[in-house]
Amino acid sequence: MDVRRWVQIAATTLMNAWLLFPYTKTIYQGKLKSVCVPALTCSSCPAAVGACPLGALQTMFANVRPAFRGGEFQIGLYVVGTLGLVGSVVGRMPCAWVCPFGFIQELINKIPSPKIDVPRAFSWVKYGVLAIFVVLLPLIVVDLFGYGENWFCKYICPAGTLEAGLPLLILQPQLRGLWGPLFMAKLAILILLLLSMIYVRRPFCRVICPLGALYSLFNRVSLFKMVHHQDNCVRCGECYRNCPMGVRFYEGANQNDCIRCLRCLRTSCKYGAIGYEVAETFPFSKKPPAREIFDGKEGNTSCRK
Repeated sequence: MDVRRWVQIAATTLMNAWLLFPYTKTIYQGKLKSVCVPALTCSSCPAAVGACPLGALQTMFANVRPAFRGGEFQIGLYVVGTLGLVGSVVGRMPCAWVCPFGFIQELINKIPSPKIDVPRAFSWVKYGVLAIFVVLLPLIVVDLFGYGENWFCKYICPAGTLEAGLPLLILQPQLRGLWGPLFMAKLAILILLLLSMIYVRRPFCRVICPLGALYSLFNRVSLFKMVHHQDNCVRCGECYRNCPMGVRFYEGANQNDCIRCLRCLRTSCKYGAIGYEVAETFPFSKKPPAREIFDGKEGNTSCRK
């Protein structure tokens, strides 16, 4: 098991470290709940000890009007600052290394089955989800007092259904009487996504996740960047075949869907065509040495520099 898998396990454990929930049967409400974690998780999960940044962002937009009426013009700076800081340093890397729901998708995709790809056009859907369900609807659709709703959390988020909705129904049987069309619709979304994870690599991340969409906007400007050494690349396609996001690295080193899992660097590319750099100043940015490449003829190799 590689380092990234251990980091995913550790991150998932730390984000859901409230082990007393089977006894309390309630959601953790301690001081840590005010701290935003860098990945998609559900604040209503009985085991969660941190706050989901996506839920906090929706709450910020949902409370804009009442806050402005009360003279509070500096709202949500902590949430925006947290997301901006993470994105500007590592881009979309949290999706690959610390996101519990991303971890679940990768594990389910290991189930033996025919694998299919997602049309590239579908990757733009997540930006619409971000704009509509995270920003516009919480900001525009408000009640009589000016408060909006967390639309993505309430109507779509499969992580919330899996991590909070279902566990709470088990812990608090009295809630089962509240089942209705909304919960059944969200449960259907979760089931469809779980089934699609068997056949498609990270379908939620590629098509729906608004947090991934937000982080992806930083990929080309973050301090941590992937590097493509074009003169070493033979376009063999191994980077694409082994990428959990279906990225063709040779088409661009810092594409929006790249989650910086480094699988292409560690296990896919044999030709030294893939690297990374940190702020263009650290030694990680050095070009890998040229390697001897077998050209397909017995006993004949060439050195690409």
